[in-house]
Amino acid sequence: MPRSRRRSATLAHPDVSEFDVLDVLHALAEPTRMTIVKILLAERERACGTFPVDVAPSTLTHHFRVLREAGVIRQREDGNRRWSALRLEDLDARFPSLLGTIVTAYDRQLSAATPPLTGDHE
Repeated sequence: MPRSRRRSATLAHPDVSEFDVLDVLHALAEPTRMTIVKILLAERERACGTFPVDVAPSTLTHHFRVLREAGVIRQREDGNRRWSALRLEDLDARFPSLLGTIVTAYDRQLSAATPPLTGDHE
């Protein structure tokens, strides 16, 4: 199928009632996807090719698909760009505070794994 026809296909987004907690947890259980989620927590929407992650484009597409199919993000196409936005209100409606709890725990884990700077450089 020509690329132009594939791009025009409708993106599947689950209804809030279809969200499954295990799918959401799976989607969030990967560092690249957590980076995407944390960026979208700070920004309302972002073009898919502009996330600061070091993965191949096909891998990044896979990560977006996992997040979208779990209901974590919503994507829309505008011209030749695909935009992603976090479905925070929908997630909180289905699983109150789940995303915030996971992001907080992830940030704590990262902080604990990073040794503090001592200031001694001799």
